Parts: sequence; structure tokens; C-alpha cells
Amino acid sequence: MCTSITFHNGDHFYFGRNLDLEYSFGEKVAILPRAYRLKFCREPDLEHHYAMIGMANVTDGYPLYAEAVNEKGLCMAGLNFPGNAFYGEEAEGKNIAPYEIIPWVLAQCATIDEAERLWQGMHLAGIPFREHLPLAPLHWIVADQKRCVVIEPMKEGVKIMENPVGVLTNNPPLDFHLTNLRQYLNVTAQPPQDRFGGGWSLSPFGQGMGAMGLPGDVSPASRFVRAAFHKANSVCEQEESANVSQFFHILDSVAMVRGSVLTPEGKCDITSYSCCVNAGTGVYYYKTYDNSRISAVNLFHEDLEGEKVTEYDLVKGPQFYEVN
Repeated sequence: MCTSITFHNGDHFYFGRNLDLEYSFGEKVAILPRAYRLKFCREPDLEHHYAMIGMANVTDGYPLYAEAVNEKGLCMAGLNFPGNAFYGEEAEGKNIAPYEIIPWVLAQCATIDEAERLWQGMHLAGIPFREHLPLAPLHWIVADQKRCVVIEPMKEGVKIMENPVGVLTNNPPLDFHLTNLRQYLNVTAQPPQDRFGGGWSLSPFGQGMGAMGLPGDVSPASRFVRAAFHKANSVCEQEESANVSQFFHILDSVAMVRGSVLTPEGKCDITSYSCCVNAGTGVYYYKTYDNSRISAVNLFHEDLEGEKVTEYDLVKGPQFYEVN
């Protein structure tokens, strides 16, 4: 389970997510330089392309990205979509394995408009990375400064939909989440007005009562609504530290506390990491479940004309600032 959001404040644009999982997948911050030879199962290799940064498991030198942003500011993340995700057989056209789609798109496209042209004739084929690594059932959120779309591979075909809310969680599909928002038309950040009737002049007895009815559980549908509400009502200064702090506060509002969500196998589903990237500057911020201190990795501080992936281990242990 995961939550991804986009965030605009003035000219600043940010993208990121919570990754909710009951285990570590060997994730590291991975920077893919322009001269890294990108190999694809069925499509031609790319010898030179846009550089990108994101969270990935790097296996045999190949970055399996959970999310990433390229040097042009195009962002993409994969989120769990079990029961609905469907990868078909290879067909005439462009056959892309699901694990390839993030580097395939971000390597070649600077905007969603360009990506839409690339997606023409695209088939998401059920080709695993390795026999012992089964494909994860995913859908993807893609965003740039101007637009946000969602890619959902389903039995009836690959659906590519505009996402005006700029939020994505898991099941059900996006069209359900957008319709479900209509059930919360009365939720507001303002003090509630007395619409009860009876002429009793009822008044709120505490702050925040305008948002009564906002779902508090961590199901995908509830997280979508809650993240959309906090994003829509966000107020912060148009300054980097304020924007990044606000972004993580929004993600915190839909994070999973260890022990509050158990998988069918009895394991704890937790928000193993949260990330936020400034799509304009290429700075990738993250924090982990046990380390709330925000770490930052800058895409443009690396040699982007290199040929090898640069990996940074996550800072996971608690860090305390001792005042006395």
C-alpha cells in the first residue's frame, strides 16, 4: 500500500510518496547518469538519455525504480494495484516490461505531452526481470509541472487517465477514487456552519469540527481522500524548507504506524520511507520509519555523463539532536 502526491506552491513543484510495505526490498537512492546503457527486453537499447534520481533496488547494475524524477522534471511512481493490474502477452507494437516503464519513460521524455506520444502502441507485457522475481501488480502516477496522469494496466487494456487531484493510492482504480471524493463535499477546513435546523443556534465546541467526516483509517480510499483534503487546504510559505516540510506533513497524515495494519500473514505494514523531490532542482529528500530526520541527495551534484549507477544507502537509524 502506498500514497503518492504532487504539490505546487507558486513556481515550485514537488512530487513524492509514502512507500508502505512489510519488508525492505533493498532500496537505495539511485542516480542513473546519461551515458548508462539502458537495456530493455524488447525495445532498442538507449545509449544516451536523460539522467534521473529515485528510490530503487539495484540488481546486477540495473535500477528497479519504485519512483524517480528525471533532469527535466518529469516524475513517475509505481503503486501497488493487486487484483486489478493485468499484464498481457506480447503484441505488435512497443512491448515494455512493467519494471522497465519508469526508466523507459523518464529516459526519453521531458513532459507528459512527450510521454503520451511515446505511449502510443505501448503494451505492458508480463515479462519478469528474473524468474525468481515475480512482477509486482502496479499502476503508475506520472506528473510534470502542468499535468498529472495515471496509467492503469487492466484486462480491458491500458487506461491512461488525467488525474486533476494529483493524488494516487491503491485499489480501487482511479475513477472510483475521483467519484468517491464527492461524498466529502461538506468537509471543510473552516469552522462548520449551523445547518442542523431547529433554531437552537448550535455552535462548534472545538477547532477542526468542519472536517468531521474525513475518514481516519488507512485504507486506500480513505488515504486518497485525506491526502487530497490536506493537499487542497495546504498553506505554507513559498520557500524550499517550508515546502518540503509541508510536503512531508501531508504524507505523515496518511502514514502507517507499526502495528496498526497487519497483513494476512500477520506482518506489520509500515511506511518504510517517505520521499519528496523538487522537480526543478533535482533534490531528492527522504526519511525512513525509524529516522525522521530528512536526508537530501542532489541529482546535479553527480557526474551525469557517467556510465554507472550511483547508489546511496538509506540513513535508517534514529538520530537525535541533544539540546543539553
